[in-house]
Amino acid sequence: MFKKSILKNGLCLIEAPMASSQAVTVLVLFSAGSKYETKQINGISHFLEHMFFKGTKKRSTTRAISEVMDRVGGKYNAFTSKEFTGYWAKVGGDQLELALDWVSDILLNSKFDEAEITKEKGVIIEEINMYYDTPMIYIAELWERLLYGDQPAGWDTTGTKESVSALARQQFLNYFKEHYNAKNALVCLAGHISDAAHQKVGQYFASLSKGAESKKIAVQEIQVKPEVLVFSKETDQTHLCLGVRAYDINHKDRYALAVLGNLLGGMMSSRLFISVREQKGLAYYIKTSVENYTDTGYLVTQAGVANGRVAEAVKEILEEYQKARDKKVGLVELKKAKENLIGSMRLSLETSDELASWFAVQEILKKEILTPEQIIAKISAVTASDLARVAGGIFQSAKLNLALIGPFKEKEGFEKLLKL
Repeated sequence: MFKKSILKNGLCLIEAPMASSQAVTVLVLFSAGSKYETKQINGISHFLEHMFFKGTKKRSTTRAISEVMDRVGGKYNAFTSKEFTGYWAKVGGDQLELALDWVSDILLNSKFDEAEITKEKGVIIEEINMYYDTPMIYIAELWERLLYGDQPAGWDTTGTKESVSALARQQFLNYFKEHYNAKNALVCLAGHISDAAHQKVGQYFASLSKGAESKKIAVQEIQVKPEVLVFSKETDQTHLCLGVRAYDINHKDRYALAVLGNLLGGMMSSRLFISVREQKGLAYYIKTSVENYTDTGYLVTQAGVANGRVAEAVKEILEEYQKARDKKVGLVELKKAKENLIGSMRLSLETSDELASWFAVQEILKKEILTPEQIIAKISAVTASDLARVAGGIFQSAKLNLALIGPFKEKEGFEKLLKL
């Protein structure tokens, strides 16, 4: 289903052909996210991502860069996370070489013009303002700040207004040189791939230096009691994240954790959706998700509730956590949670861009790729006893964390609610 090879300069190439696809996606990932930053340059990974669209030696303006893809109806974008940054282009299968030329050009030939950096500071500050004004999004940043505090894992990916404003061109050049090399990168092609694709990737990325593998600071986790973070803001509803510390991406129970999270709040028929929304009418949206980083992880439930009913919602969520811990899951419900995960995964892998992400993210984080069939086997093997063991391990009062955005000043009242 896929082929992995190493090019002359050490660059990893993954090819994932899809016989039925008329499209092809070129995805390039780098081990360069906010966990690789220092406090002084917090936000530079995300800022640098923006700068790759500001002009190259070949295509000198943003318009010149975007028109290349627009002329052929291509889709293209970039993204920054805590542990990697990605750049992609999706085009018709006959335009693969154009996509390779475009992606390699912005990554290898960008000018990082001083005037463009200055101008883009204003753009990113407005992006930060947008997140501040969108509590449903910003609560996720606050959740990780609560968990990890003043270390890279707890900093906002976008940085702060102060850190962004202070960044200088030489810092971009230094960061680019340190992280944007073949040792920290991979290219993934998925979809309608020609036989010449391997050779073409080698040609277009030949000038990418071999470099050295980037290192990030290990996350430090210390928690002895429930913790609360309140972000005071006048809102029409309170947005909250309530959850627990859990497992990293290599943990043996990560698949059981995924099933547990799905059972609790991953579907419209999940326990929390039914209890919190349908039965109690406490929230319009409520969901439970699981995050597995390379060195840490968590399970979290997010919801938007009436300002006057926060305590009721918190108690209801904790009650469902407690039920999952204290009462073994029935086989019918377990089967539904597992088959929902498997079915959703199969649907998501129908497109070339999702398939490229599937393979590339595994490789960049784990240096190991499991096929969909292998993942399905691991999900299918999860038992009710596995869920009981996982729930018993993570659903403990001392591991509880609650982050809120709403019109509140004090956190003491919320701290009293956090007990299992």
